[in-house]
Amino acid sequence: MMIKRSGLSRILYATYYSIKGLRSAFASEAAIRQEIFVMLFLVPLAFYADVSGVERILLIISLFVVLITELLNTAVEKLCDHVSTDIHILIGRAKDIGSAAVFVSLLLAGFVWLTILL
Repeated sequence: MMIKRSGLSRILYATYYSIKGLRSAFASEAAIRQEIFVMLFLVPLAFYADVSGVERILLIISLFVVLITELLNTAVEKLCDHVSTDIHILIGRAKDIGSAAVFVSLLLAGFVWLTILL
């Protein structure tokens, strides 16, 4: 039986597992590494750009939306691969939909950056 943690203990364990997940995703997924690399360049650019505070927040949030979506897509892909490595129409569809979500988040980020900076 799993131990149900509460209070500070739960927060500490949740933080530990979150960091573990980020490390795992970074180590195993090139897309995550690429997106973090781009963020390391664009987040400072957002602070350098002559934009309002709200625009700066939107620029940065749009980048985090891409990363969050990629993390969720990676989780779906890992789960699908655990269920079956065989080619299956529903697993393929789940992976395609996850990929589409990442694509839409990239379009959103591009739209936000182009709209604000141009």
